[in-house]
Amino acid sequence: MPRTISVKLTPKASADRIGETRILPGGQEQWTAYVTAVPEKGKANEALLRLLAKHLGLAPSRMKIVRGHTSRNKVIEIE
Repeated sequence: MPRTISVKLTPKASADRIGETRILPGGQEQWTAYVTAVPEKGKANEALLRLLAKHLGLAPSRMKIVRGHTSRNKVIEIE
């Protein structure tokens, strides 16, 4: 069964990294991620999926963005 994670993405950062995790109102966990890629033509989204895959030890193909393609706040589905 796929699970989802909420991520707040900051593009054009100085380094690719996973930041802090916080609890949103309602109890949902949100990760913070920073990527050096620019938010053009999906480059930042691709960089985010690669970063999360490396952090979680999974293949990038097992993840997809299900909400927030053009927003900083994204929902990622992990198979």
